[in-house]
Amino acid sequence: MTKKKDKNNKQQPSTTGHKWDDNISEYNVPAPRWWLIVWIVCIIWSFGYWYFYPTWPTGDGNSIGKLKWTQANQLEESQAKIDKIRAKYLKQIEGKSFKEILKDKYLLEFALVGGKAAFKENCAACHGTGAQGFKGYPNLNDDDWLWGGKIEDIYTTLLYGIRSGHEKARFNLMPAFGRDKILSKQQINDVTSYVLSLSSKDKFNENGKQIFVQNCVACHGKNGKGNQELGAPNLTDAIWLYGSKHEDVYETIYNSRYGVMPYWSDRLETAVIKQLAIYVYSLGGGQK
Repeated sequence: MTKKKDKNNKQQPSTTGHKWDDNISEYNVPAPRWWLIVWIVCIIWSFGYWYFYPTWPTGDGNSIGKLKWTQANQLEESQAKIDKIRAKYLKQIEGKSFKEILKDKYLLEFALVGGKAAFKENCAACHGTGAQGFKGYPNLNDDDWLWGGKIEDIYTTLLYGIRSGHEKARFNLMPAFGRDKILSKQQINDVTSYVLSLSSKDKFNENGKQIFVQNCVACHGKNGKGNQELGAPNLTDAIWLYGSKHEDVYETIYNSRYGVMPYWSDRLETAVIKQLAIYVYSLGGGQK
């Protein structure tokens, strides 16, 4: 029994001598060997990290490190790789026709992504992030186009703008029939009623039709279908840029409208403008 007791006592770990409530003692057990090994390895690794990478605080922020690595350098290297790939695709887009780009799956995908980004940066302020437009700013999702909805038409509009001051800008000018005293207020009222009746069930105004024939058919056509070569809108489709109420159309005829779209030929690269044209064309309203 004594030997067995001594043997058991040898197996009991020693204590640090600290006791609480006379019954609780703190064993003096060394840390596991694996834990010590990991601890030593971490210390060695940390010295290596301090040597190669920016770690120590300095007046400029932190030390440079043997490898001279910084987040800014890493970002520049990553951006340089992206720019190299981007330049490759942009060069192809600039050199190929729209027909070729639309047939190339990967090039088209790149053009759409780039066009969407360029649209949000340059066009969304007027046309909205979804290209839905606002009063005075066309909705680019429908198939109603003042100057044509073919991809080449859209590209030309982007290049030179509308009433933008560029020598090749798309330009038309609707007379201010009221302000310039071409028509009386009553005549403008009558022709407004007639124009609204072209796209709705409003009462037909015979006097308004005669005024329309005498003053408006040269641009809008005999049936009010418009003329994309002149930028004259279709008056029969119930799509109104400045509002469909009687007072909205009356205001347009009386004072005219002079919307301006800037030209992008000297602000964006040709390839980026082509990407924009492809993106706008893809929104659903493009014409073949």
